[in-house]
Amino acid sequence: MEVVAKARYVPISPGKVRPIVDAVRGKKVDEALAILRFSPSPRARVVAKVVRSASANAENNFQMTPQDLRIAKIFVDEGRPIKRYRPKARGRAGIILKRSSHITVIVEEE
Repeated sequence: MEVVAKARYVPISPGKVRPIVDAVRGKKVDEALAILRFSPSPRARVVAKVVRSASANAENNFQMTPQDLRIAKIFVDEGRPIKRYRPKARGRAGIILKRSSHITVIVEEE
């Protein structure tokens, strides 16, 4: 049985989150949280929050033991960007995209 947790519209660019997600794909939940805890990136805190949420969903909704869970799938999709404008030369406007991410974690029992 697969249990899902999602964090939507996280204000971090997907390209910055994907290397962190790749580091924990396929690991046990306890091991993944240890990797994320000691990761130097501040984005690891957001990924760890979603992994903990998936583990809590499995424990509370489906009575699974957290020690037996592993991350079956974890991926980052692009959310809707917020568009901003910055003045440029000759009266033009340059667009700035503030990107967002959707982080999805799927855990299953071993």
